[in-house]
Amino acid sequence: QVQLAESGGGAVQAGDSLRLSCAVNIHTIVMGWFRQGPGKDREFLGFIHWTSGNVTFSNSADGRFVISRDNAKTTLYLQLSSLKPDDTATYYCAAGQRFTADFTTLSGYDIWGQGTQVTVSS
Repeated sequence: QVQLAESGGGAVQAGDSLRLSCAVNIHTIVMGWFRQGPGKDREFLGFIHWTSGNVTFSNSADGRFVISRDNAKTTLYLQLSSLKPDDTATYYCAAGQRFTADFTTLSGYDIWGQGTQVTVSS
């Protein structure tokens, strides 16, 4: 049974918006979003506390992305706006299941989705 499954990626133009989804089929404390551009390290974007819905963004966030979940707690979302070519990356959702973890780092997450590709052309 697939535990996390991203969808919604695609090829868009600069300035477009896109909403990524991640189907969540496990118990978790937080759900995070990461991305990995070509030739780059995987980058933390933000996470949402799965029960409370509180969101924490990366210090480098510029306000163009919104993280949310549905009330049934089965789907995680990442709304991407005003997309730029530099946003081209594979986007991953991940589940953080340990209370003592640092959820701003890759090592804070226990289960990862397969990723969904976003390509932004100028």
